[in-house]
Amino acid sequence: MFSQKDLQEIRQRGADPRTVEKQVESFKKGFPWMKIVGPATPERGIAVLSEAEAVEAARYADTAITQGKCKFVPASGAASRMFKDIFAGLEKLEAGEDLPADAAGARLAARIKDFAFYTPELFGEPKDDPAYRKDVLEKVLTDKGYGYGSKPKGVIRFHRYDGEVRTALAEHLVEAQEYMRNADGSCNLTVTISPEHRELFEAALAEVKPVFEQRYGVQYNVTFTYQDKATDTLAVDTRNKPFRKEDGTLLFRPAGHGALIKNLGEVEQEVVSIKNIDNVAHEKLLPVTARYKKVLIGEALRLRDRIFAYLEAFDTIKDPRSEQAHCLCNEVENFLDRKLCMQLPLAHDPAERMQMLRTKLDRPIRVCGMVRNEGEPGGGPFIIAGRDGATSLQILESVQITPEAKDILARATHFNPVDLVCCLRNYKGERFDLAKYVDPEAGFISSKSYQGRELKALELPGLWNGAMSDWNTLFIEVPGETFNPVKVVLDLLRPAHQG
Repeated sequence: MFSQKDLQEIRQRGADPRTVEKQVESFKKGFPWMKIVGPATPERGIAVLSEAEAVEAARYADTAITQGKCKFVPASGAASRMFKDIFAGLEKLEAGEDLPADAAGARLAARIKDFAFYTPELFGEPKDDPAYRKDVLEKVLTDKGYGYGSKPKGVIRFHRYDGEVRTALAEHLVEAQEYMRNADGSCNLTVTISPEHRELFEAALAEVKPVFEQRYGVQYNVTFTYQDKATDTLAVDTRNKPFRKEDGTLLFRPAGHGALIKNLGEVEQEVVSIKNIDNVAHEKLLPVTARYKKVLIGEALRLRDRIFAYLEAFDTIKDPRSEQAHCLCNEVENFLDRKLCMQLPLAHDPAERMQMLRTKLDRPIRVCGMVRNEGEPGGGPFIIAGRDGATSLQILESVQITPEAKDILARATHFNPVDLVCCLRNYKGERFDLAKYVDPEAGFISSKSYQGRELKALELPGLWNGAMSDWNTLFIEVPGETFNPVKVVLDLLRPAHQG
């Protein structure tokens, strides 16, 4: 399949040729559909906490002992999708056409004063004029102004306050000190970025770090990390042959956020909060955001401590056939079913049964906030049956769901806002090897193009999808106010982003 030159190129990327060959095979055979038992709902699969339970969970987050906390923020990639409609509007204006009033570009220009990146010096007073609209769009997108069309979301000015404006990165710093502060007053953040954006992120951090540290009495430890190029996947043409560029070399593409499982595994701290770079709100919503983040942290730590206690109890059992072992296994099976929707295949041998339960317990933990489905995009929470016969809670994307399962989708009540808290150490205090808990059969194949030529791209199992397939998972309902993503620039006009 590959020439010696190809093999040299693959190895120079840090990849294994056998892995690349498997990628080509994945294009040919595809990925299996998930066997969905049903949607996770408040009836089974999503915990809806009472006010008293939420208060207790937040208290637990403040008092439980941990080996440090860290906020993990996926932030690589430019904001090109955020400005896709604005680019289209600029093309029309440059061609001498005007924009209808409801077009994204026209709305941006008309309400430019409501955006945090507005300054009177750069944009002046809004005018109902095509030339003005063209000037605004150019200054937002190109080097005539901010150049946001090629910059990452993390450095775009999202929110305005009296005396300051904040980028998305700055808002994550403010959030972190509110609910991820360690006992020594430090806040750790790991931000995944593209290498070409490092200077922009470092400048954005340097602008606010000393100000916020003094204001909030905190010390920020921010690590910028890159998605490993070795995780890029080979593209193929429409005949599933390796896609080659004009110079004959192979085309590799970033493999999606699932590749970040390696970056997550390198985090030193035990408790990690995961939230996308664009999901931040104006500080007026920080109280509800922080409260429910603490609820998720508390529930994760309570689940951790319950599981650790079971594992320590298993360590004391000498005879799997004893009454003590039988009673403990019964209790653990009931706990897994009731708490994590995990029903296990029947094991007739006591030793086999105990080992199976130990294996299911001794895994990384994630507690995921779920929001009532009101039409926002995003994957959803489901109960699935795995290849080993056990059921589990999983977050699935629409491409993983067979068209025949539309009735199951119709019964879904919640969607995934990407609001996770993870526990990355085992009951002996050792870091889990996260690569061992990835389902390699949960990848994605999508249609793309390169210089006008069609191709098929392969994404690794998503970070909160197949990359966490074999984790112990708990879903908790959180309020819709905690989910405020900025997918397109006009989302910044929503109330959650206005002062």
